[in-house]
Parts: sequence; C-alpha cells; structure tokens
Amino acid sequence: MATEIRVPTLGESVSEATIGRWFKKPGDPVKADEPVLELETDKVTLEVNAPASGTLGDIVAKDGETVSPGAVLGSIVEGGAAAAPAASKAEAPKAAPAPVAAAPAPAPAAAAPGAAKDHGPAVARLAAESGVSPAGVAGSGKDGRVTKGDMLAAIATGGASAAAPAAPVQVRAPSAPVDAEREERVKMTKLRQTIARRLKDAQNTAAMLTTFNDVDMSAVMNLRSQYKDVFEKKHGTKLGFMGFFTKAVIQALKDVPAVNAEIDGQDLVYKNYYHIGIAVGTEKGLVVPVVRDADNLSIADIEKKIADFGRRARDGKLSIDEMQGGTFTITNGGIYGSLMSTPILNAPQSGILGMHRIEERPVVRNGQIVVRPMMYLALSYDHRIVDGKEAVTFLVRVKDALEDPARLVLDL
Repeated sequence: MATEIRVPTLGESVSEATIGRWFKKPGDPVKADEPVLELETDKVTLEVNAPASGTLGDIVAKDGETVSPGAVLGSIVEGGAAAAPAASKAEAPKAAPAPVAAAPAPAPAAAAPGAAKDHGPAVARLAAESGVSPAGVAGSGKDGRVTKGDMLAAIATGGASAAAPAAPVQVRAPSAPVDAEREERVKMTKLRQTIARRLKDAQNTAAMLTTFNDVDMSAVMNLRSQYKDVFEKKHGTKLGFMGFFTKAVIQALKDVPAVNAEIDGQDLVYKNYYHIGIAVGTEKGLVVPVVRDADNLSIADIEKKIADFGRRARDGKLSIDEMQGGTFTITNGGIYGSLMSTPILNAPQSGILGMHRIEERPVVRNGQIVVRPMMYLALSYDHRIVDGKEAVTFLVRVKDALEDPARLVLDL
C-alpha cells in the first residue's frame, strides 16, 4: 500500500511552488514526519514531510518542476525497500492522473489562448476589472496557463494576445568564447524572481521618494550598555537596537498615520494597527517577517520575536503567514556596513525606514564640536500618499524618541 505525498496548502495568494530538491531517492527508507523534499514559493522555502513511514516510491515531480497545492509529488510505500519498485508501479495509474500542475512535459506550443483553464484568482480579478478575457491571452505559465504578468501585458496593449511570454526577457550580448568558458549560469530561485519582480513593480507603481535625517545614538547605546546584562538574564534574549527602533517607529506612525496607509484603487486605507515588517537577510534572499500588533508588545517581546524570526529565516523555517500583512517595514543595512542607502518600498506599504551603521562623527552641541555616535536614517515613501512635510515629521519623531528614550516609556 502506498501513501501519496502531496503539495500542502501554500497560503493566501500563493498558487504554485517549485521543487527545490528531494532529500531522498526512490527506495530510500523514510520515517513519518521526516522531511523528504524542499519546495520554493515566491515567499518562502518550506519542507514537505513524509506522511507515513516506509520507503520512497516513485517521484512524480522532479527537481525544478512547478506544482500546485494538492498535486501529487510522490509516494511512500509501506514495508521494505525491495517492495518499493513493484508497489510504486502498481500505484502509478492512480498517482499519474492527479498532478496536472506537476506534469513534467511543457504545454505544446500550439496550446490555444482560448483553452479553458483555471488561471487563478489574480487573473480572474484582473479580467473582471479590465474586461480583457484570459481566453484571448497567450499564457506563459505551466500548461499554457495565463499568469498575472500575461494579463497586465495584455491590458497594456489593449487586450491583444502576445505570442511571446509576458515577462520581459533581458537579452545580453554574447560573451567572448574565452570568457564564456569561465561563466556559470544558475536558474533564479522562485524567491529571487519574486524579489526582483516586486522591487521593480514598486518602482513602477509608487511615486517613491527618500528623505534623510541623522540620529545621535548616545542615549540608546548608554541605556543598552547599562542594562544589557540584566535584560538578557531576565528575558533570555539580547537587548539590541531593533526594539527601540520599532517602538520609535510606532510612535511616529501614530503621529503621521499617512505613512501607515496604502492606496486601494481610488481609496486611501488608513490602518489603525501596527504590523511591523523586519527585513532579514538570508542566503537565498531578503525576507520580511512581520511583528504583528507591535504596539501592544514590550521591547523585550519585540526583541524575542525578532531573534526568533532571524533564526528561523536563516533555517528556512518561516511560514508564509508570518510574512504577510505588514503595514510598515524596517530594514537595517548597517549590519553589513552601509553608511547610507535609499530602501525600496515593500509594496503595497507606503513607507520603509532604512537604518545604517553607527559611526562616530563630529557634531556641534551647545556651540562646541564634540564626537558622537551618529546614524543616518532614510525614509522611502510613496509621495502619492505621504507629503514631504509628513515624511520629515515622521523622521523627526523617530529621531526625538531615540535621542531621548524616556519618550518611549512615557509615550511622548
């Protein structure tokens, strides 16, 4: 008897995943709940565990293939390894018809644009809003399915069906033969493709502008130095800077609510809650887990959340739900040595705060030149929603709170 391995539910708005790699080969023994393969989505990398103990039978979806939720990936055969090939063949007629999305063969070139397919909710929504039917659009997705990009391209050209894939293809000049031999071509991961697309979409959609300020970190650094040992002893986590910055940002968002808003069609949506995204760098790219209702958390709670997110992000253990629903983002390029940058919006959010490295610089205090640990702050914002005055006010509120941390305690 064989137990099917299927693609789990991937989360809201995630309709497909790519097989990253299988950890096992057919015939290998597996235990229940042991990871057997890795899936890459446009938001997160996740492991699929074995639904039962036994040996791995046929692998239906190979590395690099695109699959949909519920598709059959392979099977677990009960019993010894010797029984695996026969059992797998016996189960093949049952397993093969199910994974439409996991079929290895690409859609024929002649796949008609008018073929009736379920193209997903994003395509259906664009079709309803624009009046452009997916039936008249050449699909570049799996099995000829129409993607959101295909629809946007068709809408931009008046609904005309494009013969080529909608995604823009960047053609590079061929390298000289002596150079080509020393090049390595690696397929972009789903996560990297999504990062690239979302960043470019943000640039194309928002009227993005960045304003700067600097902050004297003396008070926060002194406070941290004074209490870091007792803080860690009591709360079991280190006292960093992110807890202070998150609290300062929340106070500023309450004073300047436009920075916590977003555009929805012809409406402005002001969010009276504070889900703060914290950008975390991993080997596979940048991910942004969200600290929900951060205004209700203490600095210790925030530090614990961020430390946990950082560990699980680097291990690929974050869930999709943990990276959705943010209202504002903080990114810290300072940990890599950045002195100043202009962060790109995490759409559809209207603001993102960039932190940078702390550097001792001469400043004037009470008519005297003194050396202080200074940090540049950068607020990138959507000028369609946030005016320059509001952006500057927001940064000043953050600066004031960090230079006088008592404001964070007294909610001033």
